[in-house]
Amino acid sequence: MPFIFNIQRFSTHDGPGIRTTVFFKGCPLACAWCHNPESQTFEPELMVDEERCTGCGSCIAACPEGAIARDAAGRVVTDRARCTACGACVNACTGGLREIAGDQQPSASALARRLLADRMFFERSGGGVTLSGGEVLAQDGVYLEELCRTLHGEGVHVAIDTCGQAPWGSIERLLPYVDLWLFDVKALDPDVHARYTGLTNEIILSNLERLAQVGARINVRVPVVHPVNDSIEDMEALTAYVTSRLAGARVSLLPYHATGNGKYQRLGREAHGGFAAPTDEQMERLRQLLIDRGVIDVEIGG
Repeated sequence: MPFIFNIQRFSTHDGPGIRTTVFFKGCPLACAWCHNPESQTFEPELMVDEERCTGCGSCIAACPEGAIARDAAGRVVTDRARCTACGACVNACTGGLREIAGDQQPSASALARRLLADRMFFERSGGGVTLSGGEVLAQDGVYLEELCRTLHGEGVHVAIDTCGQAPWGSIERLLPYVDLWLFDVKALDPDVHARYTGLTNEIILSNLERLAQVGARINVRVPVVHPVNDSIEDMEALTAYVTSRLAGARVSLLPYHATGNGKYQRLGREAHGGFAAPTDEQMERLRQLLIDRGVIDVEIGG
């Protein structure tokens, strides 16, 4: 069964209405600007807020692997190579500064029951459930099909938030049960895509175009990141692609933000630098450019 690192209720940014969003752990891409770095690996990981640590040492004695100790300055440090993410130190931490990302592993039926508890909010707002990540389509296909079929059978609107890097068969088996595909397009140039995500985009764009061909409802979501994809030339290329291959698709321009950078430190990693957030004025200019070039439905955010 896949691991889940968050279930966010009352979300209004992952599809229409009020939604409950499930974040699965593990992704085939490694986007340099990822604001959920805890989603990238497929296994549970320890996150530690070392800046707020008081150094009480409760976690040191609790760790069965001896992965936690004091350094020469007396600070409590964790050897990530020895940590097995067992969670013993989480329970021992008196300040609540340790957590395991991806410690939930419910069955598909148990997860469906949990999500259906929010049905009243979905019905009143026109919302539903969004499956996100990480990458949803990188998870077990049988599990996902059971979950989506159950939700669909209960009349719940189902959205999938995906980077598109998956075999077409993983998408095809979910088509009967998914009402909306929130599909990321990070860069159209395959070399640029590979430079910033680790993989080229041939499979991604092929899947996106096949979804359009079968009449799926698609919301193309573009993270606008300087200097990756925020130039006029980038947006003109996006416009040409959407109007020629994805007629009728909504485009959501998502401005880059660095609010997830603190998570890298809590995971014992270094955040990538060199990225900048566009201003509100820049975002509006890009939105207007797409509209002027023929993309009918364009929003900022969403």
